[in-house]
Amino acid sequence: MRFRVNEFYAPVDPGVLRRERARARELRESGWWKRKLSTGICYYCRRRVGTRALTMDHIVPLGRGGRSVRGNVVPACKDCNNRKQSSLPVEWQDYLTSLGSVSEE
Repeated sequence: MRFRVNEFYAPVDPGVLRRERARARELRESGWWKRKLSTGICYYCRRRVGTRALTMDHIVPLGRGGRSVRGNVVPACKDCNNRKQSSLPVEWQDYLTSLGSVSEE
């Protein structure tokens, strides 16, 4: 089943976005996040790209109501992060399936 982006869109308060982005910056400085990066592997495509090539991706994007918490952020290569943009997991599923690396985590 395919979904259009606007089917799951609700505007997010700018103040909430500001706070969540600040939390993401704090999370990036944590030992927990540095350990997540240490594998150098993208959560989505499973390619080993090295720690410097990984970015923080919100599984449920901030603009779609996601939060900057450990359970909602994963290390992603820049290519996957750019392709995913503000997609929800259900919308991103087609791309993951095409990679053959679908994760049910």
